Amino acid sequence: MSSAPVPAPIIETERLNLRPFAADDFAAYAAYHVRGDVYRYLYSAPPDRETLQRQYTSVVRPVFAREGDVFKLAVVIRETGQLVGEVLLKFANENALQGEVGYIFDPTYAGKGYATEATRAIIDYGFRHLGLHRIFARLDTANRGSIGVVERLKLRREAHFIENDRFSGIWGDEFVYAVLNHEWTSRKD
Repeated sequence: MSSAPVPAPIIETERLNLRPFAADDFAAYAAYHVRGDVYRYLYSAPPDRETLQRQYTSVVRPVFAREGDVFKLAVVIRETGQLVGEVLLKFANENALQGEVGYIFDPTYAGKGYATEATRAIIDYGFRHLGLHRIFARLDTANRGSIGVVERLKLRREAHFIENDRFSGIWGDEFVYAVLNHEWTSRKD
């Protein structure tokens, strides 16, 4: 992968557009980012309004050039233009060409397959356009919805970390799922 900054892509799927966040997306972004049920598995409390505004400012212009950089893309229903969540791809390890995938969706739109469709698209982009070798996801073991997303996409469970994180005095376990470029690109599904 080149060290030149890669601008955030616009990715179209059958039902969704994945695109950089725009200034006028803030209200929809804030609507799900202030919900406790959304942050339940993120090991942090929902941000206050000021913190949320700072976070949002940093996602509006994502870059992907060096380790630690993150694309956060808005997930929008093509037919209606409604923002329903976000996917991210983090450049996790430059030397090993590894990326980390993540996603946050408004629970109002749960059960419609949007998270799976958007996550499939960003993983495909990471392999086909960024030349990543391995993409992984880290998930709280109690997050059945997120586990369903990665298992529908046929990522392999590679690790189960016991009590490796703590939030509000409660220890949590974590799964790591992953897929290699040659495994992903050779699939027929």
